[in-house]
Amino acid sequence: MGWSGVRNGIRRISFYACATGMVTLIPLMLLTFADVALRSFFGKPIPGTFELSQYILSIFILLGAAYTQQVKGHVGVDFVTSRLSPRLRVICEILTTLLSLFIIAVVVWQGWVQGISEKAVSDQLRIPQYPFRVLVSIGGLLLWLELLIDLIESFGKIGRRSAL
Repeated sequence: MGWSGVRNGIRRISFYACATGMVTLIPLMLLTFADVALRSFFGKPIPGTFELSQYILSIFILLGAAYTQQVKGHVGVDFVTSRLSPRLRVICEILTTLLSLFIIAVVVWQGWVQGISEKAVSDQLRIPQYPFRVLVSIGGLLLWLELLIDLIESFGKIGRRSAL
């Protein structure tokens, strides 16, 4: 399996992780709707809705970050870099990707360390917090791999003068 196969494998995993996160939005919408309806019409909210919403949103966000990087959906400001030459733009891209790789590596490491040592449960529903803390590490690892792909492709742009 060559570079193309590895890259496609990572991208496929990021896509399926994102799809998994997107599926969690359906129960979140239904739960929120039911909670609002029960609160409005009967004065009885669903206990633990706030906690469940927090956990579902964490799944959605953490599993979607890598795919968002893959499709270049993160917010970027190119006010300064748009004025640079193509070669300097690629160099800035490499530097920011290296910095991002370092930061995300720390997030993955600490997410894992905090996740496996977590013993706390949520206040109302008593849901263990460790799976969601470990999910920080898993989502971060996928994001780190997507950033690594971007870095390798950026180095490839510098090697090909015709792309600049």
